[in-house]
Parts: sequence; structure tokens; C-alpha cells
Amino acid sequence: MHILVTNDDGVYAPGLLALAQELRKIGKVSILAPDRNWSASGHVKTLNRPLRAKPVVLADGSPALASDGAPSDCVALAMLGVVEGPIDVVVSGINPNANIGHDLTYSGTVTAAMEAAISGVHSVAVSLDAPEYHTGILDYSLAASIARQVTLSLVNHTFPNNVLLNVNIPCIDANQIKGWRVSRQGLRIYRDELVRREDPRGRPYYWIGGEAPTGVPEEGTDYGDLVAGYISITPIQLDLTAHNLLNMMRSWKWSSDE
Repeated sequence: MHILVTNDDGVYAPGLLALAQELRKIGKVSILAPDRNWSASGHVKTLNRPLRAKPVVLADGSPALASDGAPSDCVALAMLGVVEGPIDVVVSGINPNANIGHDLTYSGTVTAAMEAAISGVHSVAVSLDAPEYHTGILDYSLAASIARQVTLSLVNHTFPNNVLLNVNIPCIDANQIKGWRVSRQGLRIYRDELVRREDPRGRPYYWIGGEAPTGVPEEGTDYGDLVAGYISITPIQLDLTAHNLLNMMRSWKWSSDE
């Protein structure tokens, strides 16, 4: 099995290294990741400039490719031939913070997996639910082990290639985790606020600030299951259509001439 590992935190991020080391237990691993942090970058396809991918060496001596493109660019480059040989599965992560609810539209971790799903390749996005402003060294070993188990389960079952798995893992000791749950996408609550400042010449500039996001702790959702101490796995499809509204909207009068 040929596994592509990528992320949105940059090729030298410790979560990526832990993930690659663990996935080598089940297959051949190639690494192509951004050369810098692309957190909250969303789904990007760079078409207005050339992209580069240069060889680098990770902390354990592993060879990797670092691209100046976004996470989704990295997957596209690999799928199009920058990485030699067909890729069987893409695993993105390990992100240090959870990606749940509406985060999925922002997350470079998740949208890298989406790019693989668009290409018809199995994909997994993996995130650890560490505190938003955590300082210090995170232990990614448990999350990496879970990512390996999820990847094996995915490839060993019949599963549509255009659906990705979004995995979120509590940042607690292994003996405190209550189990595994297949969850639906929940509701994220953001507390964004506008911070206005002035540069030395008196011109305004802005930060989008605010407190760390929370969520609605409803059982059966990614956020609810995660805060309850479960590993949350959510199948994410690329069809964003609100199917329940189609028939109702077809009865609307759309033209003033009708």
C-alpha cells in the first residue's frame, strides 16, 4: 500500500513526523507537505503561479518533499505525478487542534483529504483535540496509532472513494478514552471579534480575534462525542446539496414573467 502523508502545519511539524512513522508499519509512505503553516487556509488550487517541490530531510532522516503550495496543492501535485507511483490512500495530519463542525470548510488538514477524494482516492484527515493555545510539546503517539488503525479499516472495507474520513481524537491518556464513535458533523460556535489597530503612520489595520471556538455538545456529533471522551470518525461527502430543499424550491416562482 502506498500512502501519501501531508498536513497544513508545514513539513517539519511533529504531528506529520509521528503520523509518517506510524503509517510505515502498514505500507510505503511518501511525504509531500507545505513548506510553511497553512492553517485555516481552506481548499486552495493555485493556478496563477508555478509551484515548487524541493527535497528536504525530516528530524528522523526521512526524505520528504516541501512545496510552496497549499495543502490541497500538495495532494494535487502528488496525484499528478510529482510523487512516483500510484497512491492508494492519502492521510492528512496530525493537526494539533480539532477540526469539527464548520471547521471543515476552513481546515487545510481536511481540504487536503478532500482533494484526494476529488481524485477518487481514499483519504483520512486526523486531528488531536489539544487546547487551542496549548504551549509545550504534544504527544502525538496515540493519535498516530489511531490514524493507522483507521487507515487499515478504511482500505479493508468497501467504501466510496469520494468520501473522506474526518478523525478527531481527545487529547487525553489512552486509558481515559471511552471508545470509538461514528459521528455526524456537529455545530461549531465561533466567538470572533474585530481588533482594529493603527500602524505608525496612523493607517488602520485589522485582526480577526476572539476567544477559542467551542461547539454544541450534542451526543452523536463530532463535537459532542469528542468532548465526551470518544474518538470521533465522521464520513464527509463532497456533495453539498441541501437535498431536503430541492422539491420545495422547484415549486417557487423564479421569474417575474411567469
